[in-house]
Amino acid sequence: MARQIFLNGTFVAEHEARVPVMDRGLLLGDAIYEVTAMLDGRMIDNDLHLARLQRSLSEVEIAMPMPLDQIAKMQVELVRRNAMTDGTIYMQVSRGVEERNFLPSAGLKPGFLAFTQPRKLDENPAQKHGVQVALYPDPRWDRRDIKTVMLLGQVRVKQQARLDGFDDVWMFEDGCVTEGASSSAFIVTQDGTIVTRPNSTAILPGCTRQSVMALATAHGMRVEERKIALDEISGVAEAFLTSASSLVQPVVRVGQDRIGDGVPGPVTQRLQQLYLDAARRGESVT
Repeated sequence: MARQIFLNGTFVAEHEARVPVMDRGLLLGDAIYEVTAMLDGRMIDNDLHLARLQRSLSEVEIAMPMPLDQIAKMQVELVRRNAMTDGTIYMQVSRGVEERNFLPSAGLKPGFLAFTQPRKLDENPAQKHGVQVALYPDPRWDRRDIKTVMLLGQVRVKQQARLDGFDDVWMFEDGCVTEGASSSAFIVTQDGTIVTRPNSTAILPGCTRQSVMALATAHGMRVEERKIALDEISGVAEAFLTSASSLVQPVVRVGQDRIGDGVPGPVTQRLQQLYLDAARRGESVT
């Protein structure tokens, strides 16, 4: 059966889905996206993802394509039509369609598409053994807190990381880590403190990041929001990254520095299990 796509209010087979040539998301990257993960038939942190979608649209003054409760119902129906139990639900909202011009007209009707991507998010080699991340200068614009489809910077650094023999990449500026190209960056200090950069316009406010921090605090772990200096990475006990599609993923090498013993550490492993358990129970941890 053909994958079903939600496009501008209608469910259609993938081969029938058509985006207008003059869509501003296609021509100018004038669009916002969001991704929700699904594990064992349950959406994870979906309320956080929908809230972030609404915030990003508001920041760039694109109208909501429909109320949040209707978007949530659409997601459920999209999953049902595609019989997906594990994977991700991608949503994208563009400003609308009109003749190409940098300045948009007022009152454009936003374009809205969504699709599913089935995949196994847990119990994969990256989850079990960890990943190696490169360190590259951050090439992005100054409003990284907005989840825009303008991802060329991230595409380029991920391409370079693969060429250099790494699995993924963390970015930096002014001597400090900003975040991963598609994830939030965490370290664990030698005294067991979990550290991640505080939210600002320099990073995307990660939904999985928020949930993991709440879980850690609820289970008595120390969490500190501060900048992570490049020169402290070599001495950390553990490192990990979080995202909707990676969940909690151990990092065993950052740049030229092996992290700890080069295997997932106990704090990371505990957070992995806590997050998976909460997700499978359908619990909100925020």
